Amino acid sequence: MTFSVYNILVTVFIVGFLYSLKLMNSPVTAARGNLLGGLCILSVVAATILEYGVISRGTLWISMGAGGAVGLILALKTAIIRMPQLVALLNGLGGGASTLTAFAVLGYTHDGTYTTVVTAGLAIIIGSVTFSGSMIAAAKLEHKISQKPIVFTGHNAIGYLLVILMGAILTFLTLTSHHPYVSILLIAVALTFGIIFTIRIGGADMPVTISLLNSLSGLAASVAGFTVRNPILIAVGAVVGAGGFILTQIMCRAMNRTLYNVVMGRTTVASGKKRQEYLTPASTSARMPEKTGESDVDLLRKSACIIIVPGYGMALSQAQHAVKALYDALLAMEKDVQFAIHPVAGRMPGHMNVLLAEADIPYDRLLEMDDANKLFKNTDVVLVVGANDVVNPAAATAEGTPIYGMPILTVAEAKRVIIFNLDEKPGYAGVENSLYGMDTVTLRLGDAKEQIQKLTKAL
Repeated sequence: MTFSVYNILVTVFIVGFLYSLKLMNSPVTAARGNLLGGLCILSVVAATILEYGVISRGTLWISMGAGGAVGLILALKTAIIRMPQLVALLNGLGGGASTLTAFAVLGYTHDGTYTTVVTAGLAIIIGSVTFSGSMIAAAKLEHKISQKPIVFTGHNAIGYLLVILMGAILTFLTLTSHHPYVSILLIAVALTFGIIFTIRIGGADMPVTISLLNSLSGLAASVAGFTVRNPILIAVGAVVGAGGFILTQIMCRAMNRTLYNVVMGRTTVASGKKRQEYLTPASTSARMPEKTGESDVDLLRKSACIIIVPGYGMALSQAQHAVKALYDALLAMEKDVQFAIHPVAGRMPGHMNVLLAEADIPYDRLLEMDDANKLFKNTDVVLVVGANDVVNPAAATAEGTPIYGMPILTVAEAKRVIIFNLDEKPGYAGVENSLYGMDTVTLRLGDAKEQIQKLTKAL
């Protein structure tokens, strides 16, 4: 194709990609937007490779076929509960691709300009950190390594030393022609830093971590775009990077934490008197309906307004379809049923939204935290399904604990609360839930899916 035809095609594809982002603003059109965006980016990649003669047509088709097959298998085989692991993996692959692109430029097509060397070096650093960091995040989510923060002796010192070393290697790259060998060293140091950076972040902070790594993958692609002088890569990478960073900030605000504290693994734990005050076993005197002659079914039948709060426990028990059946049963009884979603519920941004969407629960029934908190005082019953830290009232009083000051769903304000949890153990933050000891709260311990199914059958 001629250069002008290439420019026209690429412009069309980029406009299509930007339009796909608009479609993804609505749950009704999000699936079409996702498909359109993927096709546009695939077309741009293919057109660019052919225009610049990077590989032959045959190799291009084989590569696209192989990659498409792997993606299809992952999509079909990955259960919704493991979606955070897949997202982390894809973030890592994006960073790895940027690293390989920059390495190829330095090793084979280097033009001798400082701009090329610096941008390629930065792409290698950001891409490698994203790759190794994402692999650690995926391993934590998959329980291959401990989800608790792993801190080495002199952890901060090691991190600072690696940063200084990366800066020194990048500086050396601009002064020497031995780019392939120095680049390999830079990749090794950056990969190590990615591990050190991510491994001390706990499982409770994984939503923020995944969002941050997503932002870094976009930033790496954008910087790599400067290296190969491709405005398309620059623009699309910048969109991903900016979007990921905005989401990261939103997640941090939802936890009342700074991004610096999250990446530094600073999850404070109370000690001494305060620890005893807030980490004592929860009271087992929660008022059960049976004690007043009132069953869960009776309570729901006489209630008009009901809010369901899903949490990671719902994902673990794969109870989303059981929750949908309960939702349908309550609608048939002409109840007003809505869902309250905490921004950091689950293990990735939007995790609960994805699970509920899989069960065909209408998106307009989902309430954001601030909107839900305005309604709890006038809510007859709140059904908590596998949520813990995000509804724990101790967040307002337990100074020195990881959840102190974190905005929560104020379900305690509702007239009655029924909790479906596996047990009374604390959530990832390690803080006992003071909600369990309140007189208006009923505990239904055991597998959430089974408990919800029993309740639905009784209704």
